[in-house]
Amino acid sequence: MANYFSDYANLCFEAFGDRVKHWITFSDPRAHAQAWHSYNSTWRSEQRGLVGISLNCDWGEPMDIRSPKDIEAAERYLQFCLGWFANPIYAGDYPQVMKDRIGKKSAEQGLDMSRLPVFSLQEKSYIKGTSDFLGLGHFTTRYITERNYPSRQGPSYQNDRDLVELVDPNWPDLGSTWLRSVPWGFRRLLHFAQTQYGNPPIYVTENGASQKLHCTQLCDEWRIQYLKGYINEMLKEPLLSHMQMVTEIVVPTVCTLCILISAVLLMLLLQTQS
Repeated sequence: MANYFSDYANLCFEAFGDRVKHWITFSDPRAHAQAWHSYNSTWRSEQRGLVGISLNCDWGEPMDIRSPKDIEAAERYLQFCLGWFANPIYAGDYPQVMKDRIGKKSAEQGLDMSRLPVFSLQEKSYIKGTSDFLGLGHFTTRYITERNYPSRQGPSYQNDRDLVELVDPNWPDLGSTWLRSVPWGFRRLLHFAQTQYGNPPIYVTENGASQKLHCTQLCDEWRIQYLKGYINEMLKEPLLSHMQMVTEIVVPTVCTLCILISAVLLMLLLQTQS
């Protein structure tokens, strides 16, 4: 299937590459790396476009920020969601917590090897770095806590994570059973992606609210509020990045200049007195 998809991608690059400069291989991931390499080796020098991938993930907030187990569970939630596909692209392998958890579960289930595939060194090298930008879809947030009771499920994604997802009943209900409006979770997810994957260019590729009521006319105030809240939180993240840059670069530079100026003034004062 990866070869078939690469053939299809190359056909698209050839037919539309003179006009299309931003390509997203998948809104849900599969044979991404091969398509990226095809563009990089054959089309990039002429067409000068960018190829990325779009991954969807909700934010996981620790239920109790003072509980190390809840903090670990929330991190696990994000790694099993976003890290599952982003980590191989940016770090060359699955997240360590996925390898550890699924390996342990597989052994408990009597399997000789982990249900999570193992990348060869060649595959790691081939996959790592295959994204010119990160497309990010996001809709809502969950409180995450450690699961402290045995799962009745057999081998599954849910069982491997060992966590419980909760919602705050005060979060606005937008009609769909899974969707609550939690704008602050969006900014935290953006910050997580920036710091986790080396500050890649991020395009928000999917976000919004589903239909809440059946209307014959415009009646989507809830959607306006949802989008306003999420856009405002998104706009805060570049500000935080600039503030970090000020802290890490500008402040040390100013301090160094102040020390140099003080030293020059002291030398001039000593020369004047002598």
